[in-house]
This record gives sequence, C-alpha cells and structure tokens, in this order.
Amino acid sequence: MSRAIMFRRLLVPLATALVLTSTGVIAEARSAPGRSAPKPARTWTGTWEAAASGTVPALPGASIRNVVHTSVGGRAARVRLSNRLGTEPLQLGSVTLALQRPGEPGSPRAVAGSVRAVTFAGARSVTVPAGRDLVSDPVALAVPADANLLVSVHTPADSGPATYHRSALQANFVAPGADRTAQESGAAYTATVSSWYYVTGVDVLGAPAAGSVVALGDSITDGDGSSSDANHRWPDRLAARLRGLPAHRRPGVLNAGISGNRLLLDGRGPSALTRLDTDVFSRAGVRTMIVLEGINDIKGTPEQRDPRVLEDAYRFIVRRAHARGIRVIGGTITPYAGHGAYTPAREAVRQAVNTAIRTHRIFDVVADFDAAVRDPSRPSRILPAYDPGDHLHFNDAGMRALADAIDLRTLMAKPTGLRPRFRVRATRNRAAHG
Repeated sequence: MSRAIMFRRLLVPLATALVLTSTGVIAEARSAPGRSAPKPARTWTGTWEAAASGTVPALPGASIRNVVHTSVGGRAARVRLSNRLGTEPLQLGSVTLALQRPGEPGSPRAVAGSVRAVTFAGARSVTVPAGRDLVSDPVALAVPADANLLVSVHTPADSGPATYHRSALQANFVAPGADRTAQESGAAYTATVSSWYYVTGVDVLGAPAAGSVVALGDSITDGDGSSSDANHRWPDRLAARLRGLPAHRRPGVLNAGISGNRLLLDGRGPSALTRLDTDVFSRAGVRTMIVLEGINDIKGTPEQRDPRVLEDAYRFIVRRAHARGIRVIGGTITPYAGHGAYTPAREAVRQAVNTAIRTHRIFDVVADFDAAVRDPSRPSRILPAYDPGDHLHFNDAGMRALADAIDLRTLMAKPTGLRPRFRVRATRNRAAHG
C-alpha cells in the first residue's frame, strides 16, 4: 500500500467527523481562535477541559457531582456538557455550578451560598440529542483561578450510554435516586466514581489574558502516574507556572488528554486527527495547542512502523491549526524502555519521529519532553526519579519536569506563518498496520 493511499484512508474518518461536528457543536464561542482578542471583560476563555473518551452505563435517577479544577478565573462562567458519544437523547433534569469547599478535594461539599442553577436558553432542564454538545447560559458566579468547582448533573431517566472521561484522577460523587444538585452539604453524595460524567468544559468571562492553551495528548497528558485529587498532571503544572507571570500573560490551560489515545487510529477515544474540532478548535479563546501524541501508535496494535506517516499527521494538525491562527508546539515522544511493549525496532521509530520533530520544522516551536525526562546514562529510559514504576508514565516530579520543558515565552505568540504541507510520495508504506 502506498503511503499516499495509507494517509487517505486515515483521513476518511476525519472527513466524517468534520461533517458531524459542524452540526453537532451548539453555541460555541463566536470569535475565531487566534484572531485579535476583544477586551477581556467581554471575552470567554477556557479554564478547564476533559475530552470525551467513551461511554459507560447511565446512572438513571442519580445526581453526579463532578469536581473540576480551574486554571484561570473570571467574573462569570458557563458549562459545556456532552452527549457526543451517546446513542439516545440525554435528559438533564437540572444542572448546578458551585465552588467546592477549599482544602477538601475529596469532598462533595460546596461553599455556602455558592450553588447556582445552570440554564440552557433560560430553561433548567434540557434534552441533548445524541451526538451533540451543549453550552450553557452564563452563570453569575465569580470563579477563582486554581480552585475546584462542582458541576452537578441530575439525570432523571435512563438516557442510554453516558458520555464520560474515564480517567479523572479525581474523586467525583454520586447521590442515588434523587435530584440533589442544589445540596450544599453534599451529604446525599454517598458513592464515588473516578470519572467525569457528561461535563467536558468550563469557560470563564473576563479572564485577564483572554486566551487559552490546549494540550492535545494521551495518558501522559491525561496524568497517569500522578497523584489523585492533587491536580499534578503536567498541564496543571504548566498552569501553576503561568500563575507566576503578570495577569495579562496567564492563559487558561485546557487538558485534552485521553489515556490510550492514538494520533492516527480510533481506540481509547477518537484519534487525535478526528477530535481536533471538538476538543481544540471549538474551545473558547484557543491561541496555542501543545501536541504530545504518538507513543500509542508506535507501541500499540496495530503498530505504526513508518515515522513519515506520523510526521504527515503532525503536519496536517499544524496546517489546520494555522488556518485558525493557532500556534502549535510539538512535543517529542518520551522514553519507555522497560515497559512491556518496548522493542528495539519500536525505539528506532520513536527516535526517528523525535528527530523529525526537532529538525524538520513541522511545528512553530518544539518542547523537548524526551530530553527533559530521559535518563542520561540510558536515554531510552525515563529517569528513575520520574518513573512511577511502569517505565512509561510519570510521577509528580516527572510531570513537573514535563511542564518545565515548555518555554513560557512561546505560548501566546502568533504562529510562524509556516504552512506545512504533506510530503506524500508514491513509495511503499512500511507501516501496513503492523
């Protein structure tokens, strides 16, 4: 199979996704990402995101209290909910937004007086069609930066498979059998879940920097290996670094990582290529994207053996982002020797991909994550101090090292103006899907 044919096949699901998402995303931000931003007081900025990664059985009659962590604050908020991967209309009986009690990340308790009803075109209850996303009306709640919010959702009936983000690394709560969305004490939330249900984003109004950065990635971006209930994923660590800058230079940081995600093929969630619109371009105020994807293509089944196919996919992402005025930072793929999926042949592919990222001018800027976390004495391995034990993911110290590899001066600059093109040749494709 020629490389050109291979890539055309990979783009078929992408074309389908573009058609679906063009009609499926409701009431998204009106201003195009990357253009000259309006004054912050009138601008929506993304402060938190979780990418839809799959479905689980619904919890009919229950209230689900999702705990989410802000990167930047604002004077009002709006909530993004999703039935994108569902197969039946989703009935939402009520939704609320509140501030979680400070210092209690493992608690469903709300700050007294902070619970606000969330409405949709003025209504407290709404039905979301299958395959669709929904953005709420503005909610009059002052939202602090670096704080936990409670997004509580009551589903009165069985609406079929629930769209969720599987790996939250955060305790979330369930109150069985009743609408408890307005409850401040959280006493009815007697069960816990480790996933986020239905909620995929929170935006704030009037953030000082009026712009956001999206981290598009897999389990490393999703935070696997870091501490639960601590917000120590590398995008969280990046947001913490940004809080040391003047207010007008602190963008929101959105985490679009999905554990097990691949660049080219669907699997654990839609592929990176097919979720650009929903998880990046539809988000409020996006000015920069950081891409850290590819390890699951190299080590997964089927495995990708041709580094040029990954390079072409990166170029496609950059071209689409540049068309929207979005700057793209490309991350080198981190080491994984010692992991069960490691082989010398796969390591050669990883090294070839990283060489292309560093030298082929694919991205506006390169974040050399590989160099930041590898063991100097054994470069195919993670530095032991950063390894949680599986030789693939990162502990809290490793997450900090990844965040520290990003040059903060590059985050909000304009794209370079490069228009990367596919360099598709009529050569034999050595990948052949493994």
